[in-house]
Amino acid sequence: MFADRLIDATRRLGPLCVGVDPHAGRIPELFGGDTPAGIAAWGMSMVDMAKGRVAVVKPQAALFERHGPEGMAALQAVTARARDAGLLVLMDAKRGDIGSTAEGYASAYLEEGSPFPSDCLTVNPYMGLDTLEPYLSRAEKNGKGVAVLTRTSNPGSADFQALNCGNTPLWAQVANALAPASERLMGSSGWSSLMLVAGATGPAEARVLRELAPEALFLVPGYGAQGAGVDEALAGFVDGPHGLEGGVVSASRSVSFPAAAQTASSFAEWQAAIADAIDTAQADLKAATQA
Repeated sequence: MFADRLIDATRRLGPLCVGVDPHAGRIPELFGGDTPAGIAAWGMSMVDMAKGRVAVVKPQAALFERHGPEGMAALQAVTARARDAGLLVLMDAKRGDIGSTAEGYASAYLEEGSPFPSDCLTVNPYMGLDTLEPYLSRAEKNGKGVAVLTRTSNPGSADFQALNCGNTPLWAQVANALAPASERLMGSSGWSSLMLVAGATGPAEARVLRELAPEALFLVPGYGAQGAGVDEALAGFVDGPHGLEGGVVSASRSVSFPAAAQTASSFAEWQAAIADAIDTAQADLKAATQA
């Protein structure tokens, strides 16, 4: 099961998840700049730098899709490189649609032999539980994970997610409704392959989510460039055999585009800058989990 593989790897390597987000205008000319070939070379190099340092990488599908078919070919190359490196691939695609369309998305990312082989996929639950079934069924069959948007990290998340629904905010209603799915994807580790997206910018909500969903792994965006610190990022984690555990903390811009990498004049300088950014974030998180 995805949950068992993830929790074992994070216990060894720490909870940092490296985002592979090829933002427009940020891909160094060392790799060919913001072109399909450039994002492929950059993305595979990011994977190489993550190997042995972290358990999980999280490609952002939209930033590959903007380059059309060639961009999606680059995404294929990056996911293949990550799997060859022994990294878990958490695809950030935030899919959400009616069942028949969801079947297509689920096949593209979570089916065995799919074109974009991923260990876990982010999905949007706000069209209803039936729209999650194609993902859940493939996760159950293929040992994959599903990361459901619950309380996200963006400033506008409160517009809808915090709405009062029977004296309970909508994000809490979503968490409660997902309890059967969490049990359905339970691993032998005691953690479920049903993940909840719990933004680091809402630590109080993350603590409530942990009470509502004690067995769900958390995907925690918002650490680093979005302003949340280590304590906020780990607010929903709990004590485990080797310290705090309970999911992964995603960092993208802070580890993919540090200033030293942006100004690097050689590949070796770029490698050193990325290694330092990843190692610094990982050490920050690991120190907090083991304090």
